[in-house]
Amino acid sequence: MDDEPTRSSAYHTTRSAAGSTIVSLHGELDLLAVSALSAALDALTAVSRPDVVLDLRPVSFIDCSGLGLLCRAQSRIRARHGRLRLVTSASTFRRLLRCTGLSGAFEVHPNLPEALADGAPVARAAASRG
Repeated sequence: MDDEPTRSSAYHTTRSAAGSTIVSLHGELDLLAVSALSAALDALTAVSRPDVVLDLRPVSFIDCSGLGLLCRAQSRIRARHGRLRLVTSASTFRRLLRCTGLSGAFEVHPNLPEALADGAPVARAAASRG
């Protein structure tokens, strides 16, 4: 049997700051990773008015199952009148959102301090204009 780890090696770390739960996702968000991360995100989004920031900067790859995970989290958070913000400066991820018609579905910020700042969702407003 092969003792090498699988290609998918996503993991997450969670912390709190400025009243938000920050989840840093690391590695690849593919089918194998999503099955491992789903329960953790479901638990975080099960509360009333969840305020979640997903830091995607350490993510090296995302496929359709990873996008599905993000959409599920967004849906659960909206149903509970909460807020989800994504943090990424990767142009490839923003392009992926545009190509799939999801650019207006998420509040996207280039860095963590901007995502944690109070105020209007700047990236969503900018995406709606473009």
